[in-house]
Amino acid sequence: MKGSLIVLAILAPLVAAPTAALAAPAPTPVAARTAPIAAQTGAAAEAAVEPAAVNPAAVNPAAANPAAADPAAVDPAAVNPAAAVVPAAKAAAIEPVAAKAAAVLAADASYRTLSSASHPDWMRSLPDSTRLSVLSIPGTHNSMSIHGGALTQTQENFGDSGATLARQLEAGIRMIDIRARVNGGNTFTIHHGTFYQNANFTDVLNVLRTFLAAHPGETVVMRLKQECTGEIGSCTDVSGQKSFPDIFDSYVSSLFWQPSVTRAAAAATPTLGAIRGKVVLAVLHGAFGGPIERYGLAQFGQWGNGSPYIQDNYSVPNIGAIATKRDQVRRHLDATSAGDPATMYVNFTSGASLFAQPQQVAGGALWVQGVNPFLLGYLNEGHGLVRTGMVLLDFPGAGLIDKIISYN
Repeated sequence: MKGSLIVLAILAPLVAAPTAALAAPAPTPVAARTAPIAAQTGAAAEAAVEPAAVNPAAVNPAAANPAAADPAAVDPAAVNPAAAVVPAAKAAAIEPVAAKAAAVLAADASYRTLSSASHPDWMRSLPDSTRLSVLSIPGTHNSMSIHGGALTQTQENFGDSGATLARQLEAGIRMIDIRARVNGGNTFTIHHGTFYQNANFTDVLNVLRTFLAAHPGETVVMRLKQECTGEIGSCTDVSGQKSFPDIFDSYVSSLFWQPSVTRAAAAATPTLGAIRGKVVLAVLHGAFGGPIERYGLAQFGQWGNGSPYIQDNYSVPNIGAIATKRDQVRRHLDATSAGDPATMYVNFTSGASLFAQPQQVAGGALWVQGVNPFLLGYLNEGHGLVRTGMVLLDFPGAGLIDKIISYN
């Protein structure tokens, strides 16, 4: 989503109010547990990071998530969120108001029921010789975006400091989309536009390390993007720091599949046996979308430059245009299934604008079916599909995750 949407977040009540008036009937018990747009607001957390009011240890990722922390891997200077967020009073004004005003869509098998999915070891039984390109992989778009209001949130909120990511992995998500801001001390904090997501890159790595140690038959594919452009509506990186790739190199460890994190030579598409227990970097993206040097997988060297293997048409100008996004997802799904099995395909189901919030594009609004229920229905119908490729979702439901995995 373009950073300029963040500037318009305060206008969300004006857009969402008509939808709320025509909202779906009261949710079922499952929906009652999963439908709230924000399980918690970021105001308290963001207010707590004022430098004069906080003990530095309080923002150490290891302290925030001791079960996941690897003391040897934690950078003690990993965070200065105070520099990374909009003022606490502004965040407090935007997030709760937008969340209350936005339509609360009933959860179903395709939408906002991730907590009902449980596939922690779905890759374990697949042959080592299986190529990454032939797998059907459920993923999440902007995987850790849970704060900032209805125009910014893209995933169900299962907690800060990487807890949301941990729940996604347990559900079966195996491709993640991480957005980082360059912060003080040559570190990364996790952002969506101007909004700090109460997590740091160290949290991401700790969660991945813990999960893969417990489930060594799995692998996780990561797209990492420099989030800040410095433009209005986006964040700005802290000045005086190393370059984005130099900072990334400082985080690289044995957790990563090493051929994918080498600057000088992009990696060939691996087999599952080569990457079990590892994180595979698909691509390292710069702030304006182009790949940085030759990190990642060779096939994704043109990601962001019109690659026919990537569908990421994120502009959905209004609710009526959700139908166009549905068709883009369907066409790319068909192309994936019919394409060369040695070729990887990535299909983003996400989209947004001031007049079509991420939750509405995913779950539907007014008379328009959302992308998630459409996609689950299309997959259930069959259509001769043999694989889905990597499908990156907003607010995925358990049934949709189950169905994508079933193609393996």
